[in-house]
Parts: sequence; structure tokens; C-alpha cells
Amino acid sequence: MKIRESGMPQQGTWDAYFDPDIILNKLGLTAGCQDVVEFGCGYGTFTIPAAHCVTGTVYALDIEPEMLATAGKHAQHHGLSNIEFSARDFINEGTGLAAESMDYAMVFNILHHEQPVSLLREAYRNLNNGGRIGIIHWNFDPETPRGPPMSVRPRPEQCLQWAQQAGFLPESDIIELPPYHYGVVLRRD
Repeated sequence: MKIRESGMPQQGTWDAYFDPDIILNKLGLTAGCQDVVEFGCGYGTFTIPAAHCVTGTVYALDIEPEMLATAGKHAQHHGLSNIEFSARDFINEGTGLAAESMDYAMVFNILHHEQPVSLLREAYRNLNNGGRIGIIHWNFDPETPRGPPMSVRPRPEQCLQWAQQAGFLPESDIIELPPYHYGVVLRRD
């Protein structure tokens, strides 16, 4: 299932909205993480820096074959061999990954879909005990240059609440990720 309001701008425009290395650092993705699952890799904006950082494999999932092809070319350009790209409708079918097999889950700019708690439950299922999830989303501000409509854009408190409903325990307060995003880190206990 393609999520509502999930159209992507051109890659250069999209990439200009983020500093992936700073964001991943603030969200606690470190070399201490081995295997990572990414829910919706898009152009690979976060996939590539994550693969440079971790010691294991990044499992990059997306429903759009074109996005996977672009991210795959980006990975080849960087000489990365620790990424497994998979065309997957993870909202309806799950990730296909084993339970308790991941150290970290990246859930970035995707919780505006219709079933955020079910997606977070799948992330919880994938993470091992002590595993962490990093969530980012567009600020709840109509002046951001992009992002889903305000009617479906989650507030930071909603993301925290949904993650707690899925079983996660907060590990951080809301993290400001200027200029357009916020984030939060939670863990599976």
C-alpha cells in the first residue's frame, strides 16, 4: 500500500532538506549498531550514511521500484555492499525479516499513513531486546517547504504516543532537527 501524500520531489530538492549524518548521530545510530531496518528508503538519503556507519547490514525497504533502483545506484557509487534493498509493501505484508533480528529501525517521514501503530508494531517485532527506533517527521508547521498536509501530519506527541502503544519506551525527549524536522528515539525493552 502506497501511503497517502507520499509523492517525492526531485532528489536534489529532497536531499537539501536534511543533513543525514547529523540526524543519524542525534538519533543514536552508531557503529555499535549491527543490523538496521529502514521503512521507506526513498532515494537512499539516510540509507547510504547508515550503511557507512553500522557494522552489519541495512535492510532498505520501499514499495517503489524506481526509488530502490535510484538508491541502489547511489550505493554502488559509494562502493557499499552492506545494503539489502527490497521492494516490499511493509504496511500490509510486514518486513519479511525475522523477529528480534535488528538493532535499529529507521522510521523517517512515514507515520502520516493510515495505520501508524501497526507499522510501529512491526518495527517493534523486528528489534531485539534493547533495540532502538529513530523516528523523524516534518515539523507541525504549515510553513515547511514540504511534508504531508497538516490534516494528516503528526505532532511529535502523537509519534511518541503511537510508539508507546506499540510497546516502545522513550529514550529521548523530542529532538529538534532544524530546519524542518523533529525526531525521537525509543527502545524495545
